[in-house]
Amino acid sequence: MQSQSRKSLGSDSSIPGIARSALVALPGRLPSLATPCFLLLAYVGLEWVSFIHEYKGVPVTPWNPGLGVAFAVLVLRGPHYGLVLFAGVLIAELFVLRTELEWPVIVGVAALISATFATAASITRRHLRLDIGLSRVRDVLVLLAAGAAAAAASATLLSALLLVAGELTTGDLVQASIPLFVGDVIGIAVATPLVLRMSVRWPEFAPRAFLALLPELMLLVIVIGFTVWIAVGAGNPSDHKRLAALFLPVLAAALRHGIDGSCTALAATQLGVVALLHRYGYDAAAFTEFQIVMLVLTMSGLLVGVVVSERERADLAARRAEERFKEMQAQAGRAARINLVSGMASALAHEINQPITAARALARSVQQILRSPDADRQRADTNLSGVIAQIDHAGAVVRRMREFLRRGRPHFSTLEVKAVLDDALVLARTDAAANRISIELDIGDGLPPIFGDRIQLQQVVLNLVHNAVEAIVETGRSDGRIRISAHRSQREPTVEIGVCDNGGGISPGLQLFEPLSSSKKDGLGLGLSICASIVQAHGGRIWLQSSDAGATEFRLSLPVQVEDAS
Repeated sequence: MQSQSRKSLGSDSSIPGIARSALVALPGRLPSLATPCFLLLAYVGLEWVSFIHEYKGVPVTPWNPGLGVAFAVLVLRGPHYGLVLFAGVLIAELFVLRTELEWPVIVGVAALISATFATAASITRRHLRLDIGLSRVRDVLVLLAAGAAAAAASATLLSALLLVAGELTTGDLVQASIPLFVGDVIGIAVATPLVLRMSVRWPEFAPRAFLALLPELMLLVIVIGFTVWIAVGAGNPSDHKRLAALFLPVLAAALRHGIDGSCTALAATQLGVVALLHRYGYDAAAFTEFQIVMLVLTMSGLLVGVVVSERERADLAARRAEERFKEMQAQAGRAARINLVSGMASALAHEINQPITAARALARSVQQILRSPDADRQRADTNLSGVIAQIDHAGAVVRRMREFLRRGRPHFSTLEVKAVLDDALVLARTDAAANRISIELDIGDGLPPIFGDRIQLQQVVLNLVHNAVEAIVETGRSDGRIRISAHRSQREPTVEIGVCDNGGGISPGLQLFEPLSSSKKDGLGLGLSICASIVQAHGGRIWLQSSDAGATEFRLSLPVQVEDAS
């Protein structure tokens, strides 16, 4: 019987069901218990660090960082964390402040503080729609306004409670409530943004990035420590001239790293000031004066930091929008090239079919020659050379079309204007010939090279020629003519390329180079807009030289390649 009892004690069956379930559920509840424990320890520890002395039941402190941390947790996790703040205030009153207040008054103080700031946090997050990342000036102003309102309500209620309890007189209200109010506001303004920003940035924390910033952070701490000593430790408490030096490291950090830099610098500055106030034992009047300066410093640093961060985000958004625009522009350019080739598809098919048909006929003649007893090898060799030439011609057309339709990043290089125009006209002449339109090429002598992307410049020329062909076809005339010219400008170091046609002209008043603006009935209005973007990207410009019927001309200018002086 005894052995059986010992066996049962060593087994799981001896553990009551409730205790066993509690042990099983404990690991899953540990993460949920971590935040309340952290908040409780942080509040009590920061109260111990920042507390100077108590004035008739009211703690005198240049700032209240514990309350700032608690307010941040209330905003992040919800008003039910007010119970943790309630417990923290009780512990701090008993073991840190060592208050002489009666128990009912202590409980009332804890209840008022926790209820006031829990309510303010709930309103701030739900109704004022605070962005915890503090990404805008509005969010910082909302946070400061909510914290100031909660601090004012808390100071008023606490003063009224202590007045009713007989701990304060009406003459003590100003001396007791103003330092309490300002200290709470500074604690919220410094600690709350820091905790909120850490909650946002912690998931993306990178140790390498932190190590890279560590030397700069150490330098900032040294500069802040020296500045605080000059402003507080080395001067007369009644002399406020040196307090302006506190603004320098805070504003420098805000300009350098935005809201994160200002939060870090403000926290370091406040800790340094509190440490020196402890060391030199300044009286309550000096505390209040320092509080006002620190309040102005905190507000200024936060606003400068959030403005810098907001501008950096705006610049980043602008760069991303520009990159997306360039990508969409490249896609639109490729779509325009495909649309252009689609319009010339029948002419291109005819152009490719001709050399293939000729090559087939020449190959058959060679076959017949080689089958005869007295084969004319010289004639066969000549015909084979013709076959090769026709195949090369068809291959050149296909290759140029494939390169024209290729997708990829622009490839800028030194280009000869004549070569660019010749390659473009290999594709353009087929469309013109199919509509019985002649193309003339007039290229000046000694044209300097240009620097650009060959495919993009061919797209501009092809688009202008294709528009000219469509304009002539609409008139129905049989003597259609397109003249392409290229000459060096006499006024500036550019090469001017002109495309002139004898079509029906262009109606005045059209914004041809704006998107979705077209002179054609079924046009999309993208071709000339893309041409303008390409030419501008090459440092040139494009314009309508003449809109008259029978003499319509577009011109574009491109800067010449600058020779290296070395």
